[in-house]
Amino acid sequence: MHINQLTLKNYRNYDHLELTFDDKINVIIGENAQGKTNLMEAIYVLGFSKSHRTPRDKELVQWEKEYAKIEGSVFKRNRKFPLEIIISSKGKKAKLNHLEQKRLSDYIGALNIVMFAPEDLNLVKGSPQVRRRFIDMEIGQIQPVYIYHLGQYQKILKQRNHLLKDLQRKHQSDRTMLQVLTDQLIQHASIIVEKRFAFLKLLRNWAAPIHKGISRGLEELEIHYDGSVEVSEEWNREKITSIYTQKFSEMENREVERGNTLIGPHRDDLFFLVNQKDVQTYGSQGQQRTTALSLKLAEIELINNEVGEYPILLLDDVLSELDDFRQSHLLHTIQGKVQTFVSTTSVDGIKHETLEKAELFRIEKGRIVK
Repeated sequence: MHINQLTLKNYRNYDHLELTFDDKINVIIGENAQGKTNLMEAIYVLGFSKSHRTPRDKELVQWEKEYAKIEGSVFKRNRKFPLEIIISSKGKKAKLNHLEQKRLSDYIGALNIVMFAPEDLNLVKGSPQVRRRFIDMEIGQIQPVYIYHLGQYQKILKQRNHLLKDLQRKHQSDRTMLQVLTDQLIQHASIIVEKRFAFLKLLRNWAAPIHKGISRGLEELEIHYDGSVEVSEEWNREKITSIYTQKFSEMENREVERGNTLIGPHRDDLFFLVNQKDVQTYGSQGQQRTTALSLKLAEIELINNEVGEYPILLLDDVLSELDDFRQSHLLHTIQGKVQTFVSTTSVDGIKHETLEKAELFRIEKGRIVK
């Protein structure tokens, strides 16, 4: 899988840009604030239909322009097809093979992407929201229907929280609608949790041996699900639904008092153990970075195993954050099999044969310079 061509119009600091890429390694070089990360972000948006940097789509549209457009020519499963994202004040259009997709779950997964940026080093020590986003985005790529259930869950959660606030403020006292929304929330919650468990099982299978390799056989990585409701990975959906129903019933009065939904997948987390110690609390910075790198390399292999092709890898200013050994391990792992985009202020100091064969693009003020 690879991107042949990319065209940007009115996107961030790019008036108009057309690029043809190498199917192996592409290095984007430039000083800060010239557009390196904007270019990486555009590829990400082409795959996921939204940015990893901001939830506000309007920030992607150039100042005083009516719309921004990203077009890409993708080669996957021995066929070539176009993808297109148009962002305007009227909303967002996602086109696959020139056909507008009504649901994002019909679009996401056409272009599989793994992004590794400096903020991903916070995957271990950052907030639970960072880890939930990581797991949600990756499941969505290999099982797009997950995006639908997640979207429905978030929509119902918003309605339920609004109703709980009304009940808290005594604006109404009838709880019939609360029960209806709770039942709907539970149906989607049980599917989300079931799919998260299945994904984690796959992720462990790839991440544990990768981590052991990077740590030269000295460390064992474990990944665990930390649920706001105690459910087991061994349970089927019916059992998970039953436990959620029971727990929501027990929590109802407390949730009305607080005016908020206190349990569910939106409050769940992951935690990582290295040699049976919580790496978030007790791990060194090196162990935390090895864990984050292991997860990203595991994503690449997992997607290849599930989809049948390697995803595109975006390394946005991350190589300089890794020491020589982890840097070398990463570049050696992807060599020759993953189309990779590397953004950096300079390739000086990054010594690896992978980069010596790369296509180089130098960026200044939103333009490619020779």
